[in-house]
Amino acid sequence: MESYMTTNESASDSVAAKSVGYDRRERIETTVSSLIEERQQVLVAYGKLAGLKSFDDVDPDADDTEKKRVRAAEVRTFLQLLMDYTALGHFEIYQRIIEGKERRRAVKEASDRVYPGIAATTDFIVEFNDKYDRFAATEEEMTTFDSDISKIGEVLATRGELEDEILDALQQR
Repeated sequence: MESYMTTNESASDSVAAKSVGYDRRERIETTVSSLIEERQQVLVAYGKLAGLKSFDDVDPDADDTEKKRVRAAEVRTFLQLLMDYTALGHFEIYQRIIEGKERRRAVKEASDRVYPGIAATTDFIVEFNDKYDRFAATEEEMTTFDSDISKIGEVLATRGELEDEILDALQQR
């Protein structure tokens, strides 16, 4: 009878371990999907701020200055999306890597290669957020905003490329 209990308990432990592994993989897939979705939202908001509107959004009667004018509400929306996206990546993906809890070789190798670049983009994003947190679309702000929004576009492109390397490694089985 004891042999049956040990075998039965081992089988139960094995099922539980597989379930935990499945739950973790499912959680990773959900997190990766959420991160990609949030990145897409940030890029759409970025496009609007950078003046890359679709033809449907452009008022044909508006002059160029009016088309490029950035409203403070749009900036706040962009900043919120940007910070949500950055935080999701940091707390749901990168924190585990930073703490040395990631065991998979492919993820560790990818993170060793690209995480310093991701950290640099995070620093720039936080600085951008801090600088424009109280944006009021004054002439002076608009002058610096044009160059800064261009830089943030480059940062987002770099971050996306680096991030994709880690996300690809995370999704390997």
